[in-house]
Amino acid sequence: MSAASLSLATAMSDVASDIDRRLDHFLTVPDDPRGDLYRAMRHAAIGGGKRLRPLLVFATARLFAVDRDCAGRVATAIECIHVYSLIHDDLPAMDNDDMRRGKPTVHKVYGEATAILAGDCLHALAFEILSDPLTHADPFVRSELVLDLARAAGPTGMAGGQALDLEAEKSSFDLPTVTRLQAMKTGALIACSVEAGAILGKVPPEGRTGLRGYARDVGLAFQIVDDILDVEGDEAAVGKALRKDGEAGKETFLSLLGLDRARAQAEMLVDQAIEHLQHFGAEADLLREIARFTLERDR
Repeated sequence: MSAASLSLATAMSDVASDIDRRLDHFLTVPDDPRGDLYRAMRHAAIGGGKRLRPLLVFATARLFAVDRDCAGRVATAIECIHVYSLIHDDLPAMDNDDMRRGKPTVHKVYGEATAILAGDCLHALAFEILSDPLTHADPFVRSELVLDLARAAGPTGMAGGQALDLEAEKSSFDLPTVTRLQAMKTGALIACSVEAGAILGKVPPEGRTGLRGYARDVGLAFQIVDDILDVEGDEAAVGKALRKDGEAGKETFLSLLGLDRARAQAEMLVDQAIEHLQHFGAEADLLREIARFTLERDR
């Protein structure tokens, strides 16, 4: 298998099925005028996508023998935040994209107003899931999960990174600024996914240093490969329009480093990420495989 080992491919398939099943439950279409709103959420959330963030939640949670259903609920909440961000990023006022995950974007199918509301509802659903006692019996665990996801999604994380990305169309950013932008826009939610498994396992903050380092390096490697795919990738495989950053005049890891240095940097980051797991045994092999897959993916 070229893009992933058999064990990783199996894990990805299992997680994708699990998340789709949970989203199908949460997004049952009501028999009332809200039907299109729910159908819009389902259009964006169910089917397609790498499910990288849920996979990271499951992979980290199993280090600490966390109940799979607890991990699944948290993984679903984080995926809701990710999907909400994609819906809003695709809007005409933002990236103005027509395709996402190989199908028309939500606003193209259901209109801009419904797309905005669909994103809003997925954002709210994420915190509804995390704060529900079904997710974890300990209210302090639930509270920490909510706090960590809020920080990852807000102005110091994903949304703040998107604001910097919009500014990148008007300004020339250097490498440290692009690195900061991507650490917020892409890396924050990846870091939250890794941290969530440890929070569920009641690992204190000082015991998560290695996992934070892993998440930081995987997040940056992921974005470097994204920048490479934006130039060299196949639109059919990636499932969205490519080469838009260059056309918009944005600086990327690829434009700043060049292809060879960008690839070398991604490889170094993956090696570092795996090194951060040195204190774990075979139970962290899935996390190691995910890091390696970052370099091999085609979408």
